[in-house]
Amino acid sequence: MLAFVVAELSSGHKVGLAVVGAAFIVFALVSSFVLPRRMPNFPGRFMGLYLTIAVLFFVAMLAAVLIFGKEKSEAAGEGHETTTTTAQTTTAAPSATGDATAGKAVFASAGCASCHTLKDAGSHGTIGPDLDQLKPPEARIVTQVENGGGPMPAFKGQLSAKQIQDVAAYVFTATHNS
Repeated sequence: MLAFVVAELSSGHKVGLAVVGAAFIVFALVSSFVLPRRMPNFPGRFMGLYLTIAVLFFVAMLAAVLIFGKEKSEAAGEGHETTTTTAQTTTAAPSATGDATAGKAVFASAGCASCHTLKDAGSHGTIGPDLDQLKPPEARIVTQVENGGGPMPAFKGQLSAKQIQDVAAYVFTATHNS
């Protein structure tokens, strides 16, 4: 699930988290291995400075997660998503490239309902994301089903390309028409 959340972040947010995380890790490694070797009494008389720096790194890491862990455009994106959803309500079936009816059967037989919440399928899984809230685009669904990610296995070898396209069409249609 965490990998799925991180995968949805923009590149800038991933870089921001990586930079702050890397700095925190470098500080921890240097203060654990390098400084004690060079200064056997470390932190010694610099205890106040060391604790201040450690607390600042801790606060910086928490702030980075709060700032970079959430897309800034989510509030605007939700309004945009509503507009898009309204527009897609009349055209969702033609834009789906697979057979949504066949995809519903694939969703049930492949075990998707045990992990995902999808109102149309009557499923309430909590391992994977709530598809009704996520409303993923069809291409993203195809990629996720083929390659998996986080706790989700890859279905590329288990399902045919047509079955993957059908289940993507079903999830897309079910989440964008509600």
